[in-house]
Amino acid sequence: MTKHVVVVDYGMGNLRSVAKAAEHMANDQTKIVISSHPEDIDSADAIIFPGQGAAKACMQALNETGMIHSLQKAANEKPFLGICMGLQVLMTHSQENNGIDCLNILKGDVVQFDLTAYPELKMPHMGWNQIHQTQEHPLWHNIPQDSRFYFVHSYYVMPEAPEIIAGETTHGTKFTSAIAKDNLFAIQAHPEKSAESGLQLFKNFLNWQP
Repeated sequence: MTKHVVVVDYGMGNLRSVAKAAEHMANDQTKIVISSHPEDIDSADAIIFPGQGAAKACMQALNETGMIHSLQKAANEKPFLGICMGLQVLMTHSQENNGIDCLNILKGDVVQFDLTAYPELKMPHMGWNQIHQTQEHPLWHNIPQDSRFYFVHSYYVMPEAPEIIAGETTHGTKFTSAIAKDNLFAIQAHPEKSAESGLQLFKNFLNWQP
């Protein structure tokens, strides 16, 4: 039986790179599809929600395409992988553009780096950095502790519930770089740009049965 995995298309992000990386790690019974249609999300077996850009534009696109309700439902029911913006919009609220309401799937805020005390550091946080795994999880399988992933972001998430934090990274301040709750896993870094560790994470997700 074919497993259908939908990569969510809301007009931003490395959709092709994400889809190609997932396809590279998929078995013959897994089909990767890029879609912006709510009905495809509803019928999918698993969801990958990638992204770059701004929270305001992301939320606007999700509302305009009608995907918002399908995504909220999927995030509570299906294997769900959020990447970069796909992590941030899961939260309640973002500081971007003087404040944006997000999907409110996970309670918490999205805040901007304050690097005042770290003049040697730049924003956005861009390039390779380590993720320290703070809990065991199937998506960390065969990914060594403190592996390096590729980041591009100026904001990070602050979840209310510390128990959902699955990874932390330091850029001046220590911040949450991965979260896990039930059927949902999301990461601030870009696994599609993160060499072997990133590909392993895609493989783990495609094999995951939460």
